Amino acid sequence: MSNNRYPEEFKIEAVRQITDKGYSVADVSRRLDVSVHSLYAWVKKYGPEAEKHAAQTEEQAELKRLRKELQRVTEERDILKKAAVDSSGQCNSFTILLICMSTSDETSKTYIHTR
Repeated sequence: MSNNRYPEEFKIEAVRQITDKGYSVADVSRRLDVSVHSLYAWVKKYGPEAEKHAAQTEEQAELKRLRKELQRVTEERDILKKAAVDSSGQCNSFTILLICMSTSDETSKTYIHTR
């Protein structure tokens, strides 16, 4: 067995011998001096169900990406919840501070309103 890189046409023809002509993978492997593992990978890539395998692979990659993103967002949310509780002593509360100053007849008054 050799570690040569094979052209795509060679791989497609090897797959045709297995799928169309009915030769066994072991037989084609021996005749072409290609590993059985490589032939199975080529059948998966170039065989009759290649589109199905490609679609499944894309779906699996998308699912993996979405799960990773969900985990990241959940962790960020948990961190923000903890920070909100730690900083104010109360969960998800806020205070509005309104300061009104009025001057009349040389007296200054300050009003502070909170909600």
